[in-house]
This record gives sequence, C-alpha cells and structure tokens, in this order.
Amino acid sequence: MLASCFIRFLSAQELSPRAYIITPVHSNAINLTWSFYDGGVDFNGVYPYSGTTGVYHVPVLSYYHAFSFFGRSANVTASLPYGVGHFEGNANGTDQSIYRSGLLDFSARLSVNLYGGKAMRLPEFLSWKQKKLLGASLKVVAPAGQYNGNALINWGINRWALKPELGYSQRWGHWILDSYAGAWFYTVNPEFGYGLPAPKAQTEAPVGSLEGHFSYDFPKVGLWASFDSDFWWGGEHAFTNRSVPSSRQLSSRLGGTVSVPFTRHQSIKIAYSDGVYVRVGGNYQNLQVAWQYSWIGKRW
Repeated sequence: MLASCFIRFLSAQELSPRAYIITPVHSNAINLTWSFYDGGVDFNGVYPYSGTTGVYHVPVLSYYHAFSFFGRSANVTASLPYGVGHFEGNANGTDQSIYRSGLLDFSARLSVNLYGGKAMRLPEFLSWKQKKLLGASLKVVAPAGQYNGNALINWGINRWALKPELGYSQRWGHWILDSYAGAWFYTVNPEFGYGLPAPKAQTEAPVGSLEGHFSYDFPKVGLWASFDSDFWWGGEHAFTNRSVPSSRQLSSRLGGTVSVPFTRHQSIKIAYSDGVYVRVGGNYQNLQVAWQYSWIGKRW
C-alpha cells in the first residue's frame, strides 16, 4: 500500500469572498456545495512518491445563522463534508491506485463584526449602506472524519485545528474589496503509524494565510462576481519531535467566483481556482457549485 497521510484541502487553501459581509439578525441559510478536485495530492514532503494525483468529489452540507453579539453583527456556520475519490501514484517504480469514501472533519466558524456593522433588524438593514467593515472569526475543525494511521488517504486529520482570523471589507459603489489575515494551529495527532512498529506523535507548525478578493455587484441582474487569491506558508511537520523541513509550505492560488440569485430565497454560486505557485500542497484545480436557500427567521 501507499503511505499514510491526509489530504489538506480544508486548510489554508480556502477562497471565500465576502466572508465578513453582514446580514440582518435572524438571517439563516442552508448551503449544499459540490466541490471537484483534480491534481496533486499533498504528502507533506515526507514520502518518495512521484506523480501522485487525485480526482475526488466533496459534497458539503452547511448551515448559517446571524445573530446579535453584544450589539454587534455576528454569525455562525457549521459544515459537514463527505468525500469520494480515486488516487494514483508511483512508489519505488510501481504504479498504485486506491479508492476512498467517507466523512471529512466537521467544522464550525464564528464571526463577529468589530467595526462598521452593528446588529440590525431587517427594516434598518434595508436602509443601511456598507462602507468599512472590520471583523474577527474563529474556525474550529473537529476530528470527526475517517482516519486510519496506517492508510494512505485519510479524509480526516485525527486532531483539532483552529484558525483565528481578522477580516476587512470596504465598498465603493458596486465594488467591494475584501482582505483577510489568519493562521491555522494544530493539536497533536497521536496515531501516525505508517511503516512504524508503534504509532508516533505527529505535529505541525502553524500555517499563516493571506487572502484577498475584489468583487463587483451587477444590480440590474442581481448577481456579483469576484477575483480571488490567497497565499499561505509554514506548516512544517515533525514526528516524535523530529522535524521534516521538506514539508514546509509556500504556495498561492488564484480563482474567480460568480453568485447568481434565481428566486427570492435561492441562489447558485460557481467558483474555480488553481494553484499558481506551489512548493508543497495546493497543486490542483478546484471547481465548486453551491446552492443556497436563505430566509429571515422572524417577520419585522
């Protein structure tokens, strides 16, 4: 079998335009997202596998809710993904392939506006015009996904991950600029066991991330489109305190997003991204199609 590792696409590589835009209190949304990935698989620079690629699909069910947090606009999003994919690689001159399906790790994100966006009911929100917004968020990934320390492909990472982040958003007419700065922090995976007589502790250094989006509203048709980019670095791995310098990441992605409403409560969002500079991880193409149903929980 191929070596034990995990796929790291639920990490610093996320591209999320308008993540700090506020909504009225008691706003709700259900999202069904289908993500298609095609390209290189991240083995953290640890194993001698060449040409390792994967074609995998990740449907995600998520729920969003907006509320008032000490008078500031806030929201929470919970997501549960599932993965299905085929992976191929060459180990010591031998071509190998494998199929995997299973749950990925559960994640939840809490976001709170710090400046420019107080909590508003619907009538007040309709007359409000965005200028500058400053927000903070915390994303938590819980180790609920499929994991086997002796397997090559694992949908879960078998440890907790935390991402604190600051986000800035500014509007000029129909244009919106978004920029975020954050970092991923990981707890220890105590069950890394590939090729070892007994499991060892796997640790990972923090991964810093920068993200930017420039989007435009098309008011006559009700849609918006954005240009998306990110950059991340760090994440050196260590096994029982023995570091692996080749696992240090330094990569960037570019992409675009279009969101189209087609009823009062429903919209479709389509996004595409690809790696433009890849040292470790991120060398894949990603296509996402998401359906959203949104509503206000109370009548005002």
